[in-house]
Amino acid sequence: MVTSKLLWLVLASQIFHSSLAADLHPTDIFILAGQSNMAGRGGVDNVTWNGFIPTQCSSNPSILRLSAQLKWEEAREPLHVDIDLEKTCGIGPGMAFANAVKANESRIGVVGLVPCAIGGTAISEWARGTRLYKELVNRAKESVRYGGIIRAILWFQGESDTGRKKDAEAYKGNMESLIRSLRYDLNISDIPVIQVALASGEGKFVELVREAQLAIKLPNVKCIDAKGLALKKDHLHLTTMAEVQLGLKFANAYITSFGYMLQ
Repeated sequence: MVTSKLLWLVLASQIFHSSLAADLHPTDIFILAGQSNMAGRGGVDNVTWNGFIPTQCSSNPSILRLSAQLKWEEAREPLHVDIDLEKTCGIGPGMAFANAVKANESRIGVVGLVPCAIGGTAISEWARGTRLYKELVNRAKESVRYGGIIRAILWFQGESDTGRKKDAEAYKGNMESLIRSLRYDLNISDIPVIQVALASGEGKFVELVREAQLAIKLPNVKCIDAKGLALKKDHLHLTTMAEVQLGLKFANAYITSFGYMLQ
């Protein structure tokens, strides 16, 4: 009887929060894009996520996510569970970012997160005209259908471009082209872009890609550094708490560099 009652309470809570989210639409929208460290591998061991959710990543009725079906729902970890389908998703930086922004910027209302990251992708796979680029743009445009403003694009990618020198050397130009294309196609010429300087990579040219990321000087582009954050045993993916730290870095960068745009 106790077990049945607890199950009923859990189901009732889920239905209540899903209904509440369905009645909300975000006012402040953030696009999450890139590859696996954005999609989140924190807490994933082989093909299993351990289910641990740090308090910084807790769900909140006023933090929503755009599902693969283009429906707004209460955001819960793993954020990319129905987007990055080829691998198991775990904790990424998105929820820690959203909670920190809400806690430290009173002008932020209902946050809308738009997961778009796909693990193992090179920047060439995000160039204008590619499938991933079109999906990102389509999801971003869908996110503002009911109002709301896209406040920033959060970008963490580049590990797959560290294997060949020519890819690493081309990274800066490819990233700048991507930013210009997104601003044009989303019709937001000054949209902030916060990118991450790599902590790791799949090849020996990590430093070349990092140098490219740190060298981008386009207007309203900010680079935060993941170097030094803890990596898992694979020496490629961030740990759960490192993802949390990265989310806080994203939040600090957004508030300090672009908070004025909320006025």
